[in-house]
Formats: sequence, C-alpha cells, structure tokens
Amino acid sequence: MNITHLECAACGLKHEAQRLHNLCRECGKPLLVRYDLERAGRSLTKQSLGGRRADMWRYREVLPVESDENVVTLGEGWTPLLRTERLGEKLGLRNLYIKDESQNPTQSFKARGMTAAVSMAKELGARKLAVPSAGNAAGALAAYSARAGLVCFIFMPRDTPIANVVECEQTGAHVTLMDGLITDCGAEVGRRKEAEGWFDVSTLKEPYRIEGKKTLGYELAEQLGWTLPDVIIYPTGGGTGLIGMWKAFDEMEKMGWIGPERPRMVTVQAAGCAPIVRAFEEGKRFAEEFPNAATVAAGLRVPRAIGDFLIIDALRESGGTAIAVTDEELIAATREIGAAEGLFCAPEGAACLPALRKMIEAGQVKPEERVVLFNTGAGVKYLDSFS
Repeated sequence: MNITHLECAACGLKHEAQRLHNLCRECGKPLLVRYDLERAGRSLTKQSLGGRRADMWRYREVLPVESDENVVTLGEGWTPLLRTERLGEKLGLRNLYIKDESQNPTQSFKARGMTAAVSMAKELGARKLAVPSAGNAAGALAAYSARAGLVCFIFMPRDTPIANVVECEQTGAHVTLMDGLITDCGAEVGRRKEAEGWFDVSTLKEPYRIEGKKTLGYELAEQLGWTLPDVIIYPTGGGTGLIGMWKAFDEMEKMGWIGPERPRMVTVQAAGCAPIVRAFEEGKRFAEEFPNAATVAAGLRVPRAIGDFLIIDALRESGGTAIAVTDEELIAATREIGAAEGLFCAPEGAACLPALRKMIEAGQVKPEERVVLFNTGAGVKYLDSFS
C-alpha cells in the first residue's frame, strides 16, 4: 500500500517496511509505521468514505496490509459514539460522549489492534504468534489467529478474569496461566520466543497493533463532522490506543482533513497501578515500574509500559493530564454509567467517569466543552470483579 518505512519513535532510525520487526534494532524502543500520505490522500478523501464499508478497514490507504487477501477481519471498528445526555446533565456537561468499544468482535477495543497485527503477521510469513496479556488482548489474538489459520500461544496471569481464559481456550489458543503480572508473562515470552519460533505481538513490541488502534482517532473525527473533541479521557494500561489516536491526528492534519488543534489527552489509571500518573506528576518522561501492582481492572494492571514516553509526550503536548482513581471509584462508576445510559462498561472504561469528576472539581473541564470517554470493553467479561 502506501507504507514508506518504519521509524523508531525514540531515535528515529528507519527500518525496512516489508519485514517482520519487533523493536528498534538500535535502541530497543517501539517502531512506528510511516506512510506516503500525499499518495494515500489521492483516493482516501472525506468524500470517498461515504460509500465505504462500515468497519475500520474503511481507512484502507493508511493501514499497513499490502494485499487485500491478507486482511483478517471479523468486522471490527466503526463503533458507536453515544451522546450521554442523562450522565452529562448530572455532571453539568452539555456535550458528553462515550465511544463504546465493547461492540467490537471479542467485545473490546483490542480487536482493532489484533486485526492489523495478525493480518501483517500473515502477510509477512509468521506462523506462530505469542503474547502476554491481562485478558482482552489474549481473546482478540486467539480469535484473529484462528480466523487467519495461525497458531497462537498466550501467557496470562493466573488471576486473569475467567471469561478471558475460556474465550482463548474455546478459540483454539495454547493458554498458559502464570503466577505474577503481565510483565512476568512478557518475560516468559521473551525467554522462549526464539527457540519456539514465535513472533511476539506484545503491546508496542511490534509496529502494527498501533495502526489498528489509531482508527479510533479517524472514527472520532469522522463521527464528529471532522472536528475533534476538546477532551479525550482514556483508560491507560499499555497506552496503545492513546498513542494511536495521537498518531492519527497528525496523519489527518498532513492530509488536510483537520487543523492543528488537538484535544487535551487524559490518561486514567488505577491507584493500585499508576506508573504513568506517577511519572507525569514527577515531571518525568519515562515511568519506572510500579511496585506491587494491584487492581480489579485487569487491563490497567500494567506496571511498566514500553511506550511510556509516547503516552507522556502526548499528554504534555496536548495540555492534558494523568489521573488515578481507586478500585472503589471505578466499580461504583460502572453501576452509575449503566443506570444512566444502559451501558455495562468494563471497569477500565468506567474509570473514566471518576477521573472526569476530578477534572470538573478542579475546574479543568468547562460545561460547554465536548468530552469523550472511552469504554474499552464489555463489563460482562469481568463478572468476578462485581461479585
């Protein structure tokens, strides 16, 4: 398609596009896909989107797969952006929205990243894929690997929600439960991948999951009439979605679709696992591993994110912030959102509501501003968190 090269997000070193890569061969940081946006924009226009498929592959020219026959899809993306009038009225906000990612295949936003990663793995010749996961990424990889006819190996903490474990087993994955956290699972993948012939599709350890996640930014702009919201509040574990949206905004500006204005990007983490919040508050660009990480929101239990500097850069450049909320606050918010708007949010998505309240109380959000909260998954996959 329109890929020119891969580029290290830290040192800028260019890498060849049509090869399997994990991290930068020079500095070990994440790689980002770069496109010939002038060429892409000849066929990908605002007007052309009117007759296109209602999934994330509508933005085909800025997605990485070369051949259409390698696109592995279950219909992901183009999820609803719901205006929440009752919840907004309760908070004193006139323009509050929830982007409901629970309506993706495998019931979470992870489907976006895995459709792109698995499609590229298929195209570039990988046959065995491996990932550490706290839950939803595993379910998505299992589903898309099965769809592609690839084999996948999944490593999850032993206390991962049972729905995620069953989902992976029933879609043909090889599942290993481990004592410890997602970082321990990642270390196990790292130790074994070369000998086992696995391609590691961990968060930001390959360049394509972010390409799927960036479609969140394209969709937001399109659904809001090619204007961006004033504030985006995003639950952040590995942070790929936030980083992806920030990349999408840059691409859209270069194609002339939007101007230079950006939303204030807000990271939400659990108080029991808040490495990005701590680093942001301390004025650092890189986040140290969070000790004794613990939260019922499994997707937020990521004690160390390899893309930490990209998250923090986006927060600072946008004038945004990072906020921690307690497990009690996010569980209570799940019920509050459900009762007001009929959405049974994942605990991670529900965490956005107490974060928004803290911002309102601090005078950081005005009543007329457009605010988008992200519900990243379905609450039904976390039933053990509500017992």
